[in-house]
Amino acid sequence: MGVLSVLLADDQALMRTGFRLILEAEPDIAVVAEAGDGAEAVALAREHRPDLVIMDVRMPRMDGITATRALAGPGVADPIPVLILTTFDLDEYVYEALRAGASGFLLKDVPCDRLVDGVRVVASGDALLAPTVTRRLIHRFTRHAPVRTDTDAVAALTPREREVLVLMARGLSNAEIAAELVLGSTTVKTHVGRVLMKLGLRDRVQAVVFAYEHGLVHPEAASW
Repeated sequence: MGVLSVLLADDQALMRTGFRLILEAEPDIAVVAEAGDGAEAVALAREHRPDLVIMDVRMPRMDGITATRALAGPGVADPIPVLILTTFDLDEYVYEALRAGASGFLLKDVPCDRLVDGVRVVASGDALLAPTVTRRLIHRFTRHAPVRTDTDAVAALTPREREVLVLMARGLSNAEIAAELVLGSTTVKTHVGRVLMKLGLRDRVQAVVFAYEHGLVHPEAASW
């Protein structure tokens, strides 16, 4: 992979400047544009087609959820990966942003190395889902949500694929799933791919949201 192009969307200019300085200190990352609101972020993303958009949630004119849905939501033919920014107290809108197609999220006070790693992870096509705080966020905003009853998609999974989906929802990595099920890492990767394909999901973030919304895993099953 060559130089990664990034668009920064945040209504605080100081925040954008800080992230730009951190990212452009890396030889393989370039910030191609900055946006001060969601509408500008959508327009600039469509113009520049960056490898990744780092998106704040609360912005004027158009919020980060609406902007994320426009860039990466269901039905978008050529989606652009979106990494959501939130505050430490877990912005209540982030769960909706994940449902809208975001590939993960970072805290606004994230250490520099975590920000850089997160950009590389999401730009490579993976979902940024490992941090414990992500599981806390999903638990918090699905705890009281009604369980969906459209079980046809779940029924299409084999017992092993369902096991893999549940372990993904508990926050386990592929290596941890392999150890839990006594499988090879390549086999686990294949199962994950089949789960995503059968359920029509883009990445692990969407798989986790799906598992909670369909009652396949519950907050008490968390591994934090």
